[in-house]
Amino acid sequence: MISKRSLVRRTAAVAAAGAAAVVLAACGGTDSSAGQDGQTTAPSASAPAAQGQHNAADVAFAKGMIPHHRQAVEMADLAPSRAESAEVKKLAAEIKKAQDPEIKTMSGWLTSWGEEVPADGAMDHSMHGTSGMMSAQEMDELKNASGKAFDTAFMEMMIKHHEGAVAMAKTEQADGAFEPAKTMAAAIITSQTAEITQMNKLLGKD
Repeated sequence: MISKRSLVRRTAAVAAAGAAAVVLAACGGTDSSAGQDGQTTAPSASAPAAQGQHNAADVAFAKGMIPHHRQAVEMADLAPSRAESAEVKKLAAEIKKAQDPEIKTMSGWLTSWGEEVPADGAMDHSMHGTSGMMSAQEMDELKNASGKAFDTAFMEMMIKHHEGAVAMAKTEQADGAFEPAKTMAAAIITSQTAEITQMNKLLGKD
């Protein structure tokens, strides 16, 4: 009987201690609402800051790439009526589809930075040589070509044009500060390098 009583006492003591612990834990929880004013951050400050994070290289990239893209679109617009190869027609459509929205995006950046957007046609032929732009004479030759002659001329000229764009995009990646512009530059490098490879294959050069 003695051992039974001591067991009962011990069980009661354990239960009491457990109950006391529960009560203490409950009391201790009242402090948990204390440090809640740390949530007052200012997210609105980040939007204007992001708008301003651009430099001269970003401006030069947008101002140079807009007329560059416009000329590529002008060249691509000739393909549906002049190209013989279905692959060339498809390539031209893809070039236009990619570059038209990029022209609009870059124009929006320049406007938001208080910079002038290059006028339509104003610089189309003035950059040839250094950035793969076609001269007025080359554009006339392309406009006057058709069939296989057009396909060959279009791809040879577009390879040069793309190489110029890739070089400009690499400069933006190295020197630019505006993240959306650097992201676009990366996309231009990837897509146009792939198109250069494709055109070289079609020309039998690869």
